[in-house]
This record gives sequence, structure tokens and C-alpha cells, in this order.
Amino acid sequence: MWTRFINAARRTRVPGRRTIFTEAAKVAPKTRKLFVGVAAFTTAAALCVSYLQNTSEAAFGYVEECLDPPHFNWYHKVWWHSYDHAAIRRGFQVYNQIGKACHGMKFIYFRQLVNVAYTEDEMKAIAAEQEGYKTKPNEEGEIEERTGLLTDHLPEPFPNENAARAANNGALPPDLSVIVRARHHGEDYLFALLTGYRDPPHGVELGANMYYNIYFPGGQISMPPPLAEGAVEYDDGTEASISQMAKDVCTYLSWTSEMERDERHLMGIKTLACITLLSVPFYYWKKHKWSVLKKRSVDFLRRKKGDE
Repeated sequence: MWTRFINAARRTRVPGRRTIFTEAAKVAPKTRKLFVGVAAFTTAAALCVSYLQNTSEAAFGYVEECLDPPHFNWYHKVWWHSYDHAAIRRGFQVYNQIGKACHGMKFIYFRQLVNVAYTEDEMKAIAAEQEGYKTKPNEEGEIEERTGLLTDHLPEPFPNENAARAANNGALPPDLSVIVRARHHGEDYLFALLTGYRDPPHGVELGANMYYNIYFPGGQISMPPPLAEGAVEYDDGTEASISQMAKDVCTYLSWTSEMERDERHLMGIKTLACITLLSVPFYYWKKHKWSVLKKRSVDFLRRKKGDE
């Protein structure tokens, strides 16, 4: 639009006439300066963000001392796809049988899995298998233990941080509620970490009770390999290979980190569809309303000498 406006202002004048749009040519240098300023600011901001990202990656060891995790084509990453709920169910099964021994998920409740991976009755049965929950104090102030309910959060493996460190050689197992959002590369890093255990190369000496992992910063991790072939027997008969279990539990952890992803994607599809449908009438409305202003040319005769 600015190009057409400036070209109209600079067009050749008809002898004996003067167009009022020539005054608009004075705006062109200011417009160019504004555009150059915005472009320079945007470029500087992008460079600063890139520098800070690289610095943070180096600080956490994602650039040096370990391999960068490969990129995997996760099904739920495509914006028109939803989560694989069968994989969420299998992933919860992997966590419930293997992961919960060391890692807690204190921000996830049993009820949130209802109609996502399990029915209400199935989830009630799973919650009832968990013990160690406390009842409210009775009239005498006594607190008793009870089994889990749908309104309870997933059980914690350790009563406090000191107990967790004592059981894991001083290392504190992180909470997995939002671990995908809390780790750079998200699901890619977690999958690579679960499948990245190797024998240490020649010349590398591991510390006491440490394991070699090519994707962990520093290469040494205190968590032993959590997955083994056939460690879990899936309800749907899927083969429980290491890669399959890692993929399923990463899908489950991705869902716990972003439960609203499906709703957000659906809302985005509806929004894009509405914008597409409304763009046609809006375009013709704009052409109808602005055609008079864009195509008009206001001219007046220049006075000649001797004319009154």
C-alpha cells in the first residue's frame, strides 16, 4: 500500500496542474527509517535470544560433554493430530510398575486419567491398590492410613528429600509431573536418555554407583538403566521392547506436561477455519469501502499570471 501511495505522489505532473499528493512524498524517508529501525531491533532481539539459548545449553551440558539427542517424529507433535491415548495408557503402566519406585508425580491426580487412558472403574481399582495415604484427624486427633482415591495425587516414593537422596547415593530423583517442559528437547531428550545407556569407552572411569549414558550431561548418571526387555506386560498385547516402553512413557509424560494440548490444537483448527471463511467477505468489503479513496485523484487548475 505504501509503495502505491509513494508512486502516486511521485508521478509526472500534468503541465498547468498540481496534485495535492506530492506532499505525501515527504513521508517516504520517515517510513523507510521506521522500517529499518524495526528490522534492526528484530534482528538484534533474535541474536540475543539465540545467544542466551546457546549459553543456557552450554551451562546445563547440552552442548558439551554429551551428544545432542536426535529428533523423532512424535505423532502428537503434528498440530492436526491428537495424543495417542493407547500409548498414554501403556506409558502409565510403565511408570506405575517401574518409574514410581524412584520418581514421584505429585501434581498428577488419579481422576485426571479417567476417560483419557482408563475408565472410572479401572482408575478406582488402580487407586485402591496404592497405600500410605493419610485420613483426616478423627475426634481424638488420630490419623490413620488408607488406600488411594480418585481425588488423590499419585503416590510419592519417599517421605522427604533427605530420604530420597539417601536411597539414591546422594542424587535427588526429579518429579516427573512436568518433566517434558522442564528439559531442553522435551520428549526427544527423555527418549534418548532412556535408551542411551552404553558401556563406558576405553579410558573412561566411572564413579561409584554411576552408569554411562551418552546423552546425559557429563556422561555419568546415578540412575541405573530403568528399562529391560519384557519388563512390563502390556494389557493390549503390545511387545514390551525397550524402545516401545521408552516411547510410551515419553508420550505419557508429554501428556502430563501439556494436558490441554488436544483442546488447544482443536481450538486452533476452528480458528483457522473461521478466519479462512471470513477472509472472502472481508476482502470484498474492504475493496468496496476503500476503492473510492484509493482510486480518486484530486486535482485543481494552477492560476496563470493575469488571471483573476
